[in-house]
Amino acid sequence: MYLILLLLGALCLGYFLCIAFFTGHGTNFYFIWLFLGAGAMSLSLLLKKGIWEQRIPGWFRKIFVALVCVGILAFVLVEGLVISGFSQKAPEGLDYLVVLGAQMKRSGPSRVLQYRLDEAYLYLEKNGDTRVIVSGGQGADEHIPEAQGMYEYLVGKGIAPERILQEGQSRNTFQNLAFSGEFLDKEKDRVGIVSNDFHVFRAVRIARKAGYENVYGIAAKGEPFLQPNNMMREFFGVMKDFLMGNM
Repeated sequence: MYLILLLLGALCLGYFLCIAFFTGHGTNFYFIWLFLGAGAMSLSLLLKKGIWEQRIPGWFRKIFVALVCVGILAFVLVEGLVISGFSQKAPEGLDYLVVLGAQMKRSGPSRVLQYRLDEAYLYLEKNGDTRVIVSGGQGADEHIPEAQGMYEYLVGKGIAPERILQEGQSRNTFQNLAFSGEFLDKEKDRVGIVSNDFHVFRAVRIARKAGYENVYGIAAKGEPFLQPNNMMREFFGVMKDFLMGNM
């Protein structure tokens, strides 16, 4: 067992280092791989030295193992739901798209956000009567609101400015959808929620909770190498929004 934990710990630490020094990152969530790696390797050492069984009380070991099992089960169930959103597509002729914001850099949209915008662009090109709401406020590390940057990107690709509405106050997915809902009729309009594949399940569930009666997910691709990090982050996002009653 200690060899398995040692290998898992090494993989987590290696993944953390790759994100930190090579692929880049939008948030500091990737540090979870450092903590998981250090934790797995520490437990591996305790098992190898016999400390786990000789010095750790039996009741603590049982509770720890039970919590780990419950956590793994919850993780598998939630990730199954998240994966169910990967292939979601919307019918033609929607009234609105809502593109959920992500990090805006000085050079333009982050890759995650660009994937969302490119997916929205493809739909808008085929459906000339559909309007789009770009949703996202300005974070502490952003020079402009995400909505403004998204607007400029779509206009630059040829989407008519009058088809684009900006919602530039939201700070999270729930606010994205709550504030964007003020631009449309949530009971009558058919709305497509555009986000990356790992985020679609939660976004659609939040939209329904927020009162959208006719809502569809539109899944843009995610970055392959960062997918494990995004999936891990989404697990916590789903759990948080479920516990807060947002979905």
